[in-house]
Amino acid sequence: MLCGMDLGSRSVKVVTMEDNQLIDTFMFDTIEFYRNFGKKYHEELIVDFRGLGLPVADKIVSTGYGRLTIKIARSEVVSELKAHMLGAMNQTGLKNFTLLDLGGQDSKVVKVNNGKMVDFNTNDKCAASSGRYLENMAKVLGISLNQLGKHYDNPVDLSSTCAVFGESELIGKIVEGRSVEELAAGINYTIFKRVKPFLMKMLTDPIVFTGGVAKNKALHKIIQDELSVQVIVPERPQMNGAIGCCVYAGDKL
Repeated sequence: MLCGMDLGSRSVKVVTMEDNQLIDTFMFDTIEFYRNFGKKYHEELIVDFRGLGLPVADKIVSTGYGRLTIKIARSEVVSELKAHMLGAMNQTGLKNFTLLDLGGQDSKVVKVNNGKMVDFNTNDKCAASSGRYLENMAKVLGISLNQLGKHYDNPVDLSSTCAVFGESELIGKIVEGRSVEELAAGINYTIFKRVKPFLMKMLTDPIVFTGGVAKNKALHKIIQDELSVQVIVPERPQMNGAIGCCVYAGDKL
């Protein structure tokens, strides 16, 4: 059995595979995962797989934000870009595409040609085009992320490029009397405007959209309509990096 782990800033994703077939997927709050299922020993993190309800894997590969902080015992580490590329290829069967991954605190755009990464851009310094930004803005509006992800018509123009100042600008628009629907559409368009320059630089058809933000249906439609390309959201967009870890592990056996 192979185990792939994506140690995200907001959540830890765990996937198990055997004979290239998905067995189980798990997602945990990052802090709860480290607190309940991990124990540091000699600069490594020993994961309590039994506590997770998993047998000990034959091979473990990890990636994600947390790989830079601590190494999982018995695991091999692979870069996030490699893991997400392999995951997208596994989930879609494609070898030529542009990958857009929007996670909890970072964003990645990768151009893939004949199954190889030929260009990329990453942003882990600012949360403005990430899930955290959407969570914060939805909270200001008093709606759920699911509700936020439904709106794209008549977007309010939001110009701030900073997640913190963006909240203040949004509050100002609320005071002006703009509707929740228009404000939600404006928030979704703001995400698009922030990733558009990187997508245009590496644009191919289709775009494979992964990460938690890929569940935002409005953003899916905005990207597809504005760039006139097909946007594919795999069956398990949040698990994509962990799936890629398993694929990498299988290739190494």
